[in-house]
Amino acid sequence: MFILGFCLLGQMLPLIASAQDRNAKTPPVAATVEPRARALQGLVDEAAHTALARFAAKGFKEGNLAITLIDLRDPQHPMQASFRGGERIYPASVVKLFYLTAEQRWLEDGKLKESEELQRATRDMIVDSLNEATHYVVDALTDTTSGPELPPAEAQAWASKRNAVNRYFTSLGYENINVNQKPWCEGPYGRERVFLGPKYENRNKLTTDATARLLAEIVTGKAVTPARSAGMMELLKRDYAGKSNDPEDQAHGFTALALSPGARLWSKAGWTSTTRHDAAYIELPNGARFVLVTFTTDFANEREIIPTVARVVIAGLDSI
Repeated sequence: MFILGFCLLGQMLPLIASAQDRNAKTPPVAATVEPRARALQGLVDEAAHTALARFAAKGFKEGNLAITLIDLRDPQHPMQASFRGGERIYPASVVKLFYLTAEQRWLEDGKLKESEELQRATRDMIVDSLNEATHYVVDALTDTTSGPELPPAEAQAWASKRNAVNRYFTSLGYENINVNQKPWCEGPYGRERVFLGPKYENRNKLTTDATARLLAEIVTGKAVTPARSAGMMELLKRDYAGKSNDPEDQAHGFTALALSPGARLWSKAGWTSTTRHDAAYIELPNGARFVLVTFTTDFANEREIIPTVARVVIAGLDSI
């Protein structure tokens, strides 16, 4: 049985809790938009059902999929629907979207200073998704560095600093996320490994709802400032029609597989041995504008799941 939920987002995109969160209070949906909201939820249900049915023979189940869709055709009154949108999932490189936004806030507030190296690291973190570049950004944001294990008191102070980005997003009303770890290729050592916890219980975690909210705020100019949002959009823009030597890069291996000529794409993907995710904003020639965040677990090399979801959404938006 699917876990479903729908709601209308307010103008400032307040945090939308998943329908599976028993403590959530879903705001009332205005009668004039309720049919559209129900139709949008039905579209997400259809996208989830289609993907689950297509890959059922390979063991793909509800617990391996999470989806959040935000319709931005009326940017002042966005509408959201989700499938398991409040499920906490290891985000892989999608977390870099949160570090990017925090960095822009820090720069705007004067807590960080622009430099050639910070600009280079930021570009490499988002455009090429380099983990080493992200390490530099996380160090700059939190005034922490990697290294050997620390004595208990020093470790506690270090951990408090490392949680600076968590505190920022908590202040904005984000819940059910953890964004305090560096992404690794071969794994952390020393204080970084200790900070993860014995059973990796302090790993980064995101929900598709939270990720979609942040991307929608960037798209609509509400993240930090309109100018900062526009700068982030430049880094997220993907040329899916261009040639690439890597068929699995962010512009070619994820949601882009569902797009036809004329569509425009901004995105941040994540891919590990166990996860395959994409957070995408898409503009279609017919005027459709939407954020679509799809997380998949335990099927990291099944590259058609994410575009299967996207194709259903693209085909169905016209009728809503």
